[in-house]
Amino acid sequence: MDEPIINLHSDAYFMGEALRQAARAYEADEVPVGAVVVRAGRIIARAFNQVELLCDATAHAEMLALTQAEEATGNWRLTDCTLYVTKEPCPMCAGALVHTRVQRVVFGASDPKGGAAGSAMNLLQFPTLNHRCEITAGVREVECRSLLVSFFSERRAEKLEARDDPRNGARPNVRNGADPTLSAES
Repeated sequence: MDEPIINLHSDAYFMGEALRQAARAYEADEVPVGAVVVRAGRIIARAFNQVELLCDATAHAEMLALTQAEEATGNWRLTDCTLYVTKEPCPMCAGALVHTRVQRVVFGASDPKGGAAGSAMNLLQFPTLNHRCEITAGVREVECRSLLVSFFSERRAEKLEARDDPRNGARPNVRNGADPTLSAES
């Protein structure tokens, strides 16, 4: 009974904080990815994707969180830090994680098409680079993945709806070359 109900130093707890950031991205119509940087059991940086908001292709959650962490520590080397992110880092973010020498990367949902922490490639542990990050994958994966799936499902539905809207110049669905203005009774 001496153990706390919530372990404030657990991977699940910190991923929950990253999920809060991902929810902020979702609300801002950004791809819902959130990240936090932890040092000595404390969150020193929080960020969410802001590519559209900032009109900056490099404004991924990880990149923004790393910049905040560097400011918080007064050093570009983050050797005693862990990054928690809801989606596996892309090659750009993985490169930044290696260059800032982050000790450990914990992510939720894997990215088989573009993940650079073991799914499509593994830049975080590339043998010829000067640093290798420890990797923990799949933390709160279901929640992380569900946020992404929901976001992209909504975007696809919006695109279909806009495409099929006659006010946008959409034409009725015509099969077998039939004239949609002619009815069966004509």
